[in-house]
Amino acid sequence: MQLYNDYNTYLKTKYGCKVYKIGLDAGFSCPNRDGTKGYEGCIYCNEDGSRASYTASNESIAQQLKSRIKFLAEKKGAKKFIGYFQAFTNTYAPVDKLKKLYDEVLPFKEVVGISIGTRPDVIDRDKLKLISSYKNRYEVWLEYGLQSINDCILKYLNRGHNVKDFLNAVSLTKEFKISVCAHIILGLPGETKSDMIQTAKKLSELNIDGVKIHLLHILKGSHLTQLYKDGKIKLLEQNEYVDIVCDFLEYLAPNIIIQRLTGEGTRQNHIAPLWAFDKIGTINKIKERLQERGSCQGIKSYCRSLSQRSLVL
Repeated sequence: MQLYNDYNTYLKTKYGCKVYKIGLDAGFSCPNRDGTKGYEGCIYCNEDGSRASYTASNESIAQQLKSRIKFLAEKKGAKKFIGYFQAFTNTYAPVDKLKKLYDEVLPFKEVVGISIGTRPDVIDRDKLKLISSYKNRYEVWLEYGLQSINDCILKYLNRGHNVKDFLNAVSLTKEFKISVCAHIILGLPGETKSDMIQTAKKLSELNIDGVKIHLLHILKGSHLTQLYKDGKIKLLEQNEYVDIVCDFLEYLAPNIIIQRLTGEGTRQNHIAPLWAFDKIGTINKIKERLQERGSCQGIKSYCRSLSQRSLVL
């Protein structure tokens, strides 16, 4: 049975080989951390701002790409790559500065795509026009942090934006025909299974192109750390998470590409849950659970009739 729309398979089908995503740190900050929004950051985030462990913020984008491409080519035989502007908020600068940073990818012929991680409240038409200009050369994605479709949950998380901001950003981005990937977190404090299913349904209604599903985990230096130590935060066990992911996938339209099924912090920063490091085991359990149910992505979605992209076992 076809289980879910896997990102790696989508890329391999399109480009003829495995495509490696390279996380980049362009030196951006975040309006939710520098005081612009009046917060001290999202309660689950720490000072690393989702930075990949191998990135060096004191190096240029070109230097980061060069060293990582060399490493992956030698170790994995990699030939094609996506430059992923990952750390913090990667549209949080004037357009001219953004162009200089994004343009550092241009000399690398091995790069076939650009993915830009940002917040839905830090985008506008001028920035989208710039980002859209790269589509004639690259596969271009904008990755928006949503986390939940429940405004009460977003407020608790100190996100500094609401669901309407996300909806507006998606609508505007679609005008420029840029692919959108939404980040969501499962297991958030106070969020019910019904809330999570509503998030899946809403993403399906919006015809989102891709989704990254994250596990709520505790990072050193985040505001969640003390709440967890005080016993005020309950984290999901592995089997609980597997069941919830399967429920989420069943209500998610089958054409949406699944870019991530779980996640964890670095060994140095990750506090809990420890089972998060069993990434392959978790993914295999999700596949097994779907098979046990006789289920797959989109089986309960009203969008079932939408065209499917490279569904895999």
